[in-house]
Amino acid sequence: MGEGEADSPPAAEKKGAEEEGDDFGYRLFPDRNKKPQSFLVRSLFTFHNKCQLMLRLTLETNPYARLLLEALKQSGCTVYNDRHFSCENCDGCVSGGFDAATSQIVLCQNNIRQQSHMNRVVTHELIHAFDHCRAHVDWFKNVKHLACSEIRAANLSGDCTLMNEIARFKFGLKGHHQTCVRDRAIRSILAVRKVSKETAEKAVDEVFDACFNDLEPFGRIPHSKADARRAYRDFQNRDRYTANL
Repeated sequence: MGEGEADSPPAAEKKGAEEEGDDFGYRLFPDRNKKPQSFLVRSLFTFHNKCQLMLRLTLETNPYARLLLEALKQSGCTVYNDRHFSCENCDGCVSGGFDAATSQIVLCQNNIRQQSHMNRVVTHELIHAFDHCRAHVDWFKNVKHLACSEIRAANLSGDCTLMNEIARFKFGLKGHHQTCVRDRAIRSILAVRKVSKETAEKAVDEVFDACFNDLEPFGRIPHSKADARRAYRDFQNRDRYTANL
C-alpha cells in the first residue's frame, strides 16, 4: 500500500501476494486483517476520533480533496466517507494507503497528528483512487502503472511543495520539484513492492515525462491551496461549459 508521507497505493489480494512472495505492503497495515471493532470501542479510542474529525474537515473544506471528490463522482466513482475511508493503526511511519482490492483509503490514525498532514494524505490517496477509477490501473502486475500513479500523486498532492521540502531539510533550485516527485515515487514503490531500487528507478524514469505532465483533474500543478481553489473553480466552470454545448 503506502509508506511514509509518500502515502502510497495499493495492496493486493493476499492469495496472489503469498504465491509471489510479495505482500504488496499489507505488512504495514495490520488492521486490514483484523475483525472491525465495534462503534463503541472505536468511539472511545482518541486516535480514531481525531482521525475521523480531521478527515471530515478535509473532505468539507480542503480544495484539493473537494476537486478530487467531484472528479471521481463525475467519473462514476462516487466516494462515501463511511465506505471508502478507514482510520486504522499502521506500522512504522506510514501515513496512509489506497487498498485497490477494496477501493478503500486507509488513514493511519496513529501517525497522522496534524490537519495539514491529513489534507496531504487524503489528497494523495484520492489521486490514486481517481487513477483507479478512470484508467483501469494494473496495480499488482504492472510496476509502470504503479509508478505513473505515484508520480501523479507526488506531483499533484502538495507532497513536494517548497515548504514541505524545507521541513524535510531538502533544498534545491532549478528542477527541484521534479527531483522530489521522482524520489518520492521511487520510495513509494519500494515500500509496497519487493523489487530492486534499479527496477523502481527504471519504471519511474520510463513513464516520468508522460505521467508528470498528466495533470488531471487539476489542469495544473497546484502548488498551494490558492492554486487548488483556482483549479477547483476552473474544473466547475469547465463542466458548466461542457453542459451548455
